[in-house]
Amino acid sequence: MIEVDNLHKSFGESHVLKGISSKFEKGKTNLIIGQSGSGKTVFLKCLLGLFSPDKGSISYDGKIYSELSASEQRNLRQEMGMVFQGSALFDSMTVQGNVMFPLGMFTKQSKSEMQDRVDFVLKRVNLVDAHNKFPSEISGGMQKRVAIARAIVMNPKYLFCDEPNSGLDPKTAILIDNLIHEITQEYDITTVINTHDMNSVMEIGEKIIFLKNGLKEWEGSNKEIFKTENEAVTDFVYSSELFKKVRQMYIEERN
Repeated sequence: MIEVDNLHKSFGESHVLKGISSKFEKGKTNLIIGQSGSGKTVFLKCLLGLFSPDKGSISYDGKIYSELSASEQRNLRQEMGMVFQGSALFDSMTVQGNVMFPLGMFTKQSKSEMQDRVDFVLKRVNLVDAHNKFPSEISGGMQKRVAIARAIVMNPKYLFCDEPNSGLDPKTAILIDNLIHEITQEYDITTVINTHDMNSVMEIGEKIIFLKNGLKEWEGSNKEIFKTENEAVTDFVYSSELFKKVRQMYIEERN
C-alpha cells in the first residue's frame, strides 16, 4: 500500500499539488485521472521518487520515503516497476535484451538465472517467440507488452504506468488493460496508472482519484463514478457522447 498525506509541490510560483491525501491499495488497479494541467504527471513523479514534495509525506507499506537513508531509498526504488507512455524501449537491444537490462543492472543473478526470469515474464505477457526481435520489428501493442515484462522482471511491489494505452487501437488497449489488471492481482502488486482513457477507468478502475487544479476533487471506484453528482467529474467523464449515453442509461435504470 502507498499512503499519501497532505502532499504539496511547487515549481517557482506555480503551486502544482495542493495538499493531496489518499491511499493506493495493494492488489488493486489505482487510477489517476484529470485534465491536462491537473497535476497528474507531477503527482506520479512524486510517487516514483523523481520529485521531492515540498510538504507532506509518501509512505510505502509503512516506510516514509523522506525518512529513509539514501541507500534505503535506492533499495525501495528497485521495488518499483515503471511502464512509460512511449514504452521507452532501447532500439538497439532485442526484446530479450530490453527485459534483461534491469536484472543485469541491479542484481547479481547468473546468466542462466536471468534467462529463466526473462523467459518467464515474456511468456506471461504472451511474447514467447519475440526474444530476438528488435522494437522496430514488432507492433505498438507488442512493444507495450515488452515494457510491462521489463517492469515486472524484478518482481516489484509497486507498478506505475504512465498512459499505458497511448497510441494503441481500442482492441489492443483493452488487452493491455486486462494484462495489467491480471498481473496486479496475480502478484498482489500496488499498481498506479496515470491515464486519460475512460475505457480504462470503466474496465479496471478499482480505485480512481480525480485531480483538478492540483487538488483531489473526487475519489471512488468505477462503479461509484456513475453515481457521483460532482460536476467537475461528470464534465470530465461524460465529455464524449458515448459516456453521456451510458450515464443517461444508468439514470433511467435508477429511476
